[in-house]
Amino acid sequence: MSLDRRSFKVGIIAGVFLVTGVAVGIVFSSRLGWLPSAVSSPTEGAATTAPALSGPTPPNFVPIVKAVMPAVVNISTRRTVRSQGGDVPSQFQDDPFFRQFFGEEFFHRFQMPRERRESSLGSGVIVDSAGYIVTNNHVVAKADEIKVLLNDKREFSGKVVGTDPKSDIAIVKINARDLPVIPWGDSDKLDVGEYVLAIGNPFGLNQTVTQGIVSAVGRANVGIADYEDFIQTDAAINPGNSGGALVNARGQLVGINTAIFSRSGGYMGIGFAVPSNMTRSVMDSLIKTGKVVRGWLGVSIQEVTPDLAKQFGMKEARGALVNEAILDSPAAAAGIQSGDIITAFNGKAVDSPSTLRNSVAQTVVGKSVKVEVLREKKSMTVDVKISEQPKDIAQSEGETAQGDGKDTALAGVEARNLTPDIARQLGLPPGTMGVVIAGVEQGSAAEEAGLQEGDVIMQINHQPVRNIGDFKRLSGKLSKKDSSLLLINRQGRKLFLALRP
Repeated sequence: MSLDRRSFKVGIIAGVFLVTGVAVGIVFSSRLGWLPSAVSSPTEGAATTAPALSGPTPPNFVPIVKAVMPAVVNISTRRTVRSQGGDVPSQFQDDPFFRQFFGEEFFHRFQMPRERRESSLGSGVIVDSAGYIVTNNHVVAKADEIKVLLNDKREFSGKVVGTDPKSDIAIVKINARDLPVIPWGDSDKLDVGEYVLAIGNPFGLNQTVTQGIVSAVGRANVGIADYEDFIQTDAAINPGNSGGALVNARGQLVGINTAIFSRSGGYMGIGFAVPSNMTRSVMDSLIKTGKVVRGWLGVSIQEVTPDLAKQFGMKEARGALVNEAILDSPAAAAGIQSGDIITAFNGKAVDSPSTLRNSVAQTVVGKSVKVEVLREKKSMTVDVKISEQPKDIAQSEGETAQGDGKDTALAGVEARNLTPDIARQLGLPPGTMGVVIAGVEQGSAAEEAGLQEGDVIMQINHQPVRNIGDFKRLSGKLSKKDSSLLLINRQGRKLFLALRP
């Protein structure tokens, strides 16, 4: 009996401890928030209200995208590329044993041209309901076949109306009517920080929209095209976006997406678009005349550096310094002189040589404009009547030429235009004028005089060399007996070289 009583007492004590532990646990759990509180719990059946967002409401781009998306198209191209067959190693080609063993036909097959079909994808923007589409030149260049896929899945064959490699713009026409279009915007009014949308077909993913801001405007010397005035944006642009639309927050076309800066081949936050104003000017010229007619002022210019600005009495480095007003040019007729600094053109401030160059090129031929110049620390305005860019200048950009004449001083010299990209690679300052040496024939007079690849010819016999046109014209005047005095720029250092025939 004593054992049973003792067990009964132990059981009662254990039960008391258990009940007490549970009670204490509940109290601590409620204080620590492990159990729902009756006070904070919503009434049964009542809806839970999300906390209100503070700050401005994010912009809603849905209506804009719905309005402009139908005017952005997919462009696919095909072209035939002819190439030589796989080359047989030279040690086998010259070995009579291999030729006897395999036969001449075997070696002939390796040397026969082979054809292959290449295809590419890009984007385009319908800018006229009659079927005119703007895209990039590099999207349709050398294409044998162009297919245009619309937003409503209709497909058309495209025909190139005209191309302008210097601005990387091309116009394609399809046989269709009453097409949706995107209204033009004024790219000159774009502000840095403004919202923009990039619409295109990256990697073949049709009708893709990305959003960003305008990172910068007036980007030049990028090395993408001859005429550069790019809009820089951080809206994602990838392969296939080329030729697509850059649209502002009002649904207006402000640019044509053209290129990206990338070390990986993909998007890295820096994209470039050709401004709508430049695009529209090129488009109108291509449709009306089949070519791009650009205005011409007729000056050789360079950048105003901080040191030059001090010398000319300017508070800041801006404008375009005139090295020379070409004879019989609009600038010379208006009285513009060497040493003048052009600060404004047709009411628009000139920040750099590229700004002036683009403004002049887009000016209607025959139009009289006011040009503000700084001369001897005094500001003045002159009236200039813009003429058409001469053919020798327009055609010479991007050409490669050799010195004329077999026995002249410049025989065996191969030169090409000095582009901003080449100038940067050579370490030359922006605005450097001349032609860069691409090759010097061994044993030529130029090689004996010390002319090297990468040298930039700035003068021939005291005459300025601005482009290949000047180089061809001046070298063509040399006879077999004429010596030639060259002023060259070698890695930023100027020196004279005397060449004997």
